[in-house]
Amino acid sequence: MKLEEILPPARKREKMAPKPVELVIKPGGALRFNPRELWQYRELFYFFAWRDIKVRYKQTALGVVWAMFAPLVTVVIFTIFFNRVAHIKSPGIIPYAVFSYTGLLFWNFFAAAVSSTSGSLVANQGVITKIYFPRLIAPFSATIVNLADFVFAFVLYAALLLYYRVTPGLAGVVMLLPMLALTFFAATGMGLFFGALNVRYRDVRFVVPFLVSSLIYLTPVIYPVSLVPERYQWLLYLNPMTGVIQTMRAGTLHQGAIPWSMLLISVASTVCMLVLGLFYFLRQERSFADYI
Repeated sequence: MKLEEILPPARKREKMAPKPVELVIKPGGALRFNPRELWQYRELFYFFAWRDIKVRYKQTALGVVWAMFAPLVTVVIFTIFFNRVAHIKSPGIIPYAVFSYTGLLFWNFFAAAVSSTSGSLVANQGVITKIYFPRLIAPFSATIVNLADFVFAFVLYAALLLYYRVTPGLAGVVMLLPMLALTFFAATGMGLFFGALNVRYRDVRFVVPFLVSSLIYLTPVIYPVSLVPERYQWLLYLNPMTGVIQTMRAGTLHQGAIPWSMLLISVASTVCMLVLGLFYFLRQERSFADYI
């Protein structure tokens, strides 16, 4: 038998050989948002979130107890100085500790989510400069992590309601998840903007804590909205957290009807914050690896 009969022709061998797989990444436009691509990288999203949760509670003596200890101490301080000394009262017969903790529960989630989201890109700079993945995964996973603290803090909130024998209203139970989602999107929108800005200007890491700590005084966490003249109250609702806190107080603590018209102002403000933050983030996304 001849050698040519044993070996197939060159063309036949080329057909039999597997073709190499080519990955072509085409440049997108200035604003590139692809939900399908985010879904394809969902495992990386889970990895980032789980990694941050483990880092947060690793090598801590009390672990998740810190998520309940910090707001509890804050409520005690609020009760002593604002309720007993400054004589700020909660509407109706609701104890001030329950009144203030209802606002603090959602405010702490918002403040922590804004802080962690705004620093998420810089915190993941080692990954961002080496491999490609949708950059939105980093800030979104940073916001999700703070939900763990919210859950533990909510357990303490339920304990306070039992201790003071406050029966939550049905409206508060129904509105819990929508108000949590509103808080999530408000924090994400603000975090996306400051996160993208932080890549170029590292001064943002000093601005965000100052802004968040100042914004609490423009949010009815320690005082009722009724202390503000009625004609100016709509200005408070430009802050999304005002609508969230007032809705939960009205629905859970039976403090009047839910202010639906004012809540719409907070919802509109949240949408504007999310669109603005997403727009600026996507506009700057292509230059993150250069500046970070």
